[in-house]
Amino acid sequence: MEVMSHSSSFLLPSLPTDNGPSLAYALVVLNQRLPRFTPLLWERAAQFRICADGGANRVHDEFPQLFPQQDAADVRKRYKPDVIKGDMDSVRSEVLDFYAKLGTKTLNEAHDQDTTDLHKCVAYICNLSPNLEKSNLCILVAGALGGRFDHEIGNINVLCRFSKARIILLSDDCLIQLLPRTHHHEILIQSSVEGPHCGLIPIGMPSGSTTTTGLQWDLTNTEMSFGGLISTSNIVKEEKITVQSDADLLWTISIKKL
Repeated sequence: MEVMSHSSSFLLPSLPTDNGPSLAYALVVLNQRLPRFTPLLWERAAQFRICADGGANRVHDEFPQLFPQQDAADVRKRYKPDVIKGDMDSVRSEVLDFYAKLGTKTLNEAHDQDTTDLHKCVAYICNLSPNLEKSNLCILVAGALGGRFDHEIGNINVLCRFSKARIILLSDDCLIQLLPRTHHHEILIQSSVEGPHCGLIPIGMPSGSTTTTGLQWDLTNTEMSFGGLISTSNIVKEEKITVQSDADLLWTISIKKL
């Protein structure tokens, strides 16, 4: 089975050239308090930056707070999204007007109430990326965790609905990504910015057999399911974690506050 490599090197001050897969990044900003490292994600996402509805309010209001020594107007002009997309029930009109004058494209999909704003944004990015399964695109999602639980579950559901895409949900505290059962996985740990706490959680169906290496409490052909065992509060012990499973798993790891 093909091996899929993963790395959180996008959180490092500078991208290494010899550690992990070589990826291009796109950024989706959601309407939740932004992680302190969002400007770094913005720099990484030279490919595309899109705000999901009220995520534009967050960029407009919170980016100047991340640069308190700089002029707020200059910060807002510097961090201009390429697109604002969603059902437009949260973004303020003055924020839309501000970014429209800077050239940001607005896509109103109020007619579609069957998908979340994150789903709409990810679908838009995927449509711009032909042959997504073989591409090197990784979609970073800022503000994906925290706040209402149903929103969090909706965001996790997007990982499952776009299982062929690399998508990473991010908050100040942790990240979550899908490890599809179609691959074996190697996770290269960036110990200066993440860990040691981590977890592996079956999603969509129970796992009849999961095997790992590199964790304090490794799994060996272990069954996992809700109502039974799931691997939470585990600890990273090695620089490389390997995971093999007969079910899709969520990988989560803590992000250090440096």
